[in-house]
Amino acid sequence: MNADFMRFIDRRLGVPICFALSCVHVLRKIFSRPKFIKDPNRFLFIELSEMGSILLAYSLIKKTKEFFPNAELYFLTFKENRQAVDILGIVPEKNVMTINSRNFISLVGTTISTLWKLRREKIDVAVDMELFARFTAILSYLSRAKNRVGYFKFHNEGLYRGNLQTHLVVFNPHLHMAHNLLSLIYAVSSSPSDVPLSKTQVLDKDIIVPKKGIEDNARKMLLKKLEAENKNITKAKKIILLNPNASDIVPLRRWPLENYTELAKLLLKHDGVYIVITGVESERKDVDFVCDAVSPERCINFAGKTTFSELIDLYNITDVLITNDSGPVHFSSMTDIRTFAFFGPETPKLYGPLGKNCRVFYSNYACSPCVSAFNHRKSACNDNKCLKAISVMEVYDEVKQIIV
Repeated sequence: MNADFMRFIDRRLGVPICFALSCVHVLRKIFSRPKFIKDPNRFLFIELSEMGSILLAYSLIKKTKEFFPNAELYFLTFKENRQAVDILGIVPEKNVMTINSRNFISLVGTTISTLWKLRREKIDVAVDMELFARFTAILSYLSRAKNRVGYFKFHNEGLYRGNLQTHLVVFNPHLHMAHNLLSLIYAVSSSPSDVPLSKTQVLDKDIIVPKKGIEDNARKMLLKKLEAENKNITKAKKIILLNPNASDIVPLRRWPLENYTELAKLLLKHDGVYIVITGVESERKDVDFVCDAVSPERCINFAGKTTFSELIDLYNITDVLITNDSGPVHFSSMTDIRTFAFFGPETPKLYGPLGKNCRVFYSNYACSPCVSAFNHRKSACNDNKCLKAISVMEVYDEVKQIIV
């Protein structure tokens, strides 16, 4: 399903369901006082749609293991994001559950079956990491977790998602998302009567970026794959990755394809530079646009030809990544690759990469950022001038310092 249809479902069905369940929740509290579990054993983390946020949640999950060393961890996400959870290596693979969002029927069917599994696991704490999505609030409640932690709008004009959480956390749009997510675990140990949560410091030292290297066999296999596309790749002095795509949740995040094309032509003027363009299979058309416009001798169309794990390996054996604001911005920080990222509709102060080898381009337009948790990441913008203002030469001058 596309992002707009999912937003439509979340609003048209989510609002009345959240209201109905909130009424049930209030009635239940009249007859039975909610239990505050002081030493929970089973944690469920819910992050469905944003692959990059899964990496940003690593510190949250790590801190959970620190606070509750004997706890069993579970994770719920959309099927297409499953590999992003596995790559972190912190939640047992058998405990990662998925919902198939390919179409409405599969969404409903897999949601019901997943909830059935979760109820059998007897979850103590459900940690809803989504920003005001009604669907995840409903999942959290129907999982039968005794304690449910999630963001609440309080007096903000945020999206209505009922009153289904037992621990109400304030979302702070002035803090990086990694800090916001980390605050959720502090809420678990707090009294639900303390409003809003979490009244604690979230320190930079607690924000951790996991690292993933590459094994020799994986390196050889990946180089063999690249050679199959271009046998001269082994002669490359520098390999530059381009990611001209972004998820359809916020299509405004794309730097113009024409800019990527012009930049690629400038980079290929340097002897020994090869360009590899990545993306999923559905994005192959955009990748073809860039590849067809530049030198085919040193440009490889790699869209749809890597697994998620191989993509991380690709970051380990290449020199530079140039990308839109999307998942690769965050997962590249697991390696030592130099990353250049374009931000505009979203602010890097909230979703910027955590790695030290990243340079963010941001034009600071008065209308930027225009997407947020409070508008369901949906902007009225019909022309992303904030990204178009980032010139090709500005980017080229920065990248050139690395490749010469």
